[in-house]
Amino acid sequence: MLYLSTRGDPARKHFCEILLEGLAPDGGLYLPERYPQVDAATLAKWRTLPYADLAFEILSLYIDDIPAEDLRAICRKTYTEEVFGTRAIVPLRKLHDGLLLEGLSNGPTLAFKDMAMQLLGNLFEYELARRGEELNILGATSGDTGSAAEYAMRGKKGVRVFMTSPEGRMSPFQQAQMFSLQDANIHNIAIAGVFDDCQDIVKAVSNDLDFKRRWRIGTVNSINWARLVAQVVYYFAGYFQAHSDKVSFTVPSGNFGNICAGHVARMMGLPIDQLVLATNENDVLDEFFRTGVYRVRAAADTHETSSPSMDISKASNFERFVFDLLGRDGARVKSLFGEELQRSGRFDLGAEPAFREVKARYGFASGKSTHADRIATIRSVSERSGTVIDTHTADGVKVAREHVRPGIPMIVLETALPIKFAQSIVEALGREPERPAKFNGIEALPRRVTVMPADAEAVKAFIVRHCA
Repeated sequence: MLYLSTRGDPARKHFCEILLEGLAPDGGLYLPERYPQVDAATLAKWRTLPYADLAFEILSLYIDDIPAEDLRAICRKTYTEEVFGTRAIVPLRKLHDGLLLEGLSNGPTLAFKDMAMQLLGNLFEYELARRGEELNILGATSGDTGSAAEYAMRGKKGVRVFMTSPEGRMSPFQQAQMFSLQDANIHNIAIAGVFDDCQDIVKAVSNDLDFKRRWRIGTVNSINWARLVAQVVYYFAGYFQAHSDKVSFTVPSGNFGNICAGHVARMMGLPIDQLVLATNENDVLDEFFRTGVYRVRAAADTHETSSPSMDISKASNFERFVFDLLGRDGARVKSLFGEELQRSGRFDLGAEPAFREVKARYGFASGKSTHADRIATIRSVSERSGTVIDTHTADGVKVAREHVRPGIPMIVLETALPIKFAQSIVEALGREPERPAKFNGIEALPRRVTVMPADAEAVKAFIVRHCA
């Protein structure tokens, strides 16, 4: 299996090359040359596999430069009951009225990002040891990616993490998870700005090819294909547990990474009826799926909400879907996400024939949720099913209710455990959510974080000081 850039670079690369590289040299994102196809016989064979073995079967379709026995061992090392709390790894449970909730937040940092990040940490350590090299990971987080990456990489040989986050815009629990880590290979950088500023810094550093090569810069954000393909696995796992010929998924999404994995699963042949994207007040993606207009918001127009991990107005993974939507026309994608966005901050595909394929061929639908919506949804889910959900999952449930079709289970992907957003749970239910014992008192622990301006050159200098 070879990989290509969404912006038309003619080079083709193997998995382990793009694992360590992240962004393509032309600024594009990597995708496989083709999506492997899965038929009914294969689905039947996979249906009863343990999660780790299901992960191996799916990943082995995309990875041919790691020996099969090594890849299987990595999957089995990653997806264990000890790490994820249950044998099912991603248990499915009923909510109400055709809605099911897929539990993705039982990992070390209580968020769905652990599902891919734990695998990524083991893949990095394996490949770096095989090459005798080191890697400096530069990332951006709006809340959960950072802690998931840091907990996956802490203590890993040959790996340093430099994680940027928007100063003061994560929940207190999210900040404490990251900033309380004292591991020598973990570096937290709080950027005076919003998440999109952090994401822009990561892209700017990645696009400085000389700096990237000299200092061995990699990424764990979902622009890294390895992280996205790991997320494909839980779509298959959710489908198998639903025991239905066809299912739909609703996915809270700001950066389009989580739902892009669903798009890949559907392209592989998983019987997905709808892929429903749920946003909060930062509705750049909902606007596109309703109108065909992709319009980036400025930092001043990016709302600070009670589902902060989706406070994003530049959906970096969206480029992958547009690449497929436009018939894999790399030159067109490069123009849209390069010159056109830089010039006007928007592009419009609404009048193009390809836009009609968004729903008809690719199954996408969308909706948005507000703070009042998510508080009401948290309350109603608790009253009707006894389940307490976090704010992002509440955005998903609110939108999912608008798209349920008779006879087709609607699976909502859980985003995080509610303790990460305790203030909103108290507002909705009048009580604190449950807190795992290992996180008692985490907010009071000493913090290790550096505050910096939204300046890529300053971040580069910080990396050099800590690597030289």
